[in-house]
Amino acid sequence: MSRLNSTAARDIAHQLHPYTNAVRHAETGPIVIEKGEGIYVFDDEGNRYIEALAGLWSVAVGFGERRLVDAAARQLEKLPYYHTFAHKSHSPSIDLAEKLASITPAGLNHVFFTNSGSEGNDTVIKLVWYYNNALGRPNKKKFLARTQAYHGVTVAAASLTGLPNNHRDFDLPAIPVRHLTCPHFYRFGLPGETEAEFVDRLAGELETVIAEEGADTIAAFIGEPLMSAGGVIPAPAGYWQKVQEICRRHDILVVADEVITGFGRLGTPFGSDYYGIQPDLMTLSKQITSSYQPLAAVMISDDVYKVVAENSGKIGTFGHGYTASGHPVATAVALENLAIIEERDLIGNAARMGEIMQQRLGELRSHELVGEVRGAGLIAGVELVADKETKAFFEQRGKVGAYVFARAHQHGLIVRNILDTLAFCPPLIITEAEIDAMVTAFRRTLDDTARWIAAGQPAE
Repeated sequence: MSRLNSTAARDIAHQLHPYTNAVRHAETGPIVIEKGEGIYVFDDEGNRYIEALAGLWSVAVGFGERRLVDAAARQLEKLPYYHTFAHKSHSPSIDLAEKLASITPAGLNHVFFTNSGSEGNDTVIKLVWYYNNALGRPNKKKFLARTQAYHGVTVAAASLTGLPNNHRDFDLPAIPVRHLTCPHFYRFGLPGETEAEFVDRLAGELETVIAEEGADTIAAFIGEPLMSAGGVIPAPAGYWQKVQEICRRHDILVVADEVITGFGRLGTPFGSDYYGIQPDLMTLSKQITSSYQPLAAVMISDDVYKVVAENSGKIGTFGHGYTASGHPVATAVALENLAIIEERDLIGNAARMGEIMQQRLGELRSHELVGEVRGAGLIAGVELVADKETKAFFEQRGKVGAYVFARAHQHGLIVRNILDTLAFCPPLIITEAEIDAMVTAFRRTLDDTARWIAAGQPAE
């Protein structure tokens, strides 16, 4: 259905959208979202949708939370902007840095603020290079990441990302990085291989790559505790323990990208808590403010910080930063957002409702199109397949997923299609009744899709 009203036409005329086919967008126009309330958003035609991806994996406390609006307004009146360069600071950034140090895993007592997860991971790269130069190790600069990983879209962060469309025609990767096998047993386990054997094979691959490259050239291993934008892929049991042991043995830093898994998404404070990760560096964003304000943070271990700080004294500065690093309005909103998460036990709610959501979505395994349902806490992926027995992909990968994404809107549901996997990541405030409504809408969408396929996939 064309949505080429005047608002849509102006959007098409002037705005280049991220992660969007611009030619297709000019034909269909946007769905213009006008307001949000709880787990719902409303478009400019009055249609209501369950926002089953919390915006972009990020609106923990739901839409329309008045306390966050008021926190922003108070700070705008008091100090709408100031920087944190050259020995300047302000109370909201100080309070938030102290708060983050108190709730993140032990040893992460230092914070560098950025505006997005991509900037955060760029900062991680620069920190790691700066750190190794300070230690007199100029060759220890390579990163290890995974295929299907998502670490951002800036030049350096996108190089760590392991998704083809983030590299194609952008001349990436642009930094030294090796991408290892994605830890998705359903897709990459060998015939007859157990999950434990799969983990051992991936650990062996890590050892082999380190031997090939030379441990003295590898600076860090970066990973999402649970891979999200690459298809919602939980780490197999024992995976993170083996990865960490190998990295520690070879003096390779461990970086946890918690942009999505941080602040309760898995039913624990952080994904590192869920999987037993003890990172040297951690990237946070999204749910830190429920995305009401742009903000990200890089948590830095005491050991790394000591080297970086001493080197800044030696050369005279730490020459990195952003105009809005630790922005007072963003950090004030973050403090209020974290207070709401604690006061309303939203991490506990994520654990309780996550169990229910995984169960309800798990019941869809019997559907003719569903190959796998996977996830943890309040994040899940439902992978659709052409053949359940062989796990065969559809002939044109992504076409069915795109149809499901579009069709779900007709049932008042917004999900994310990652090729033919449909991702769920609702706000942490979701209730059991809302989960039931979400899954019911999705089941109806799947039934529509099965009929569409049976009819020969007619053009819309």
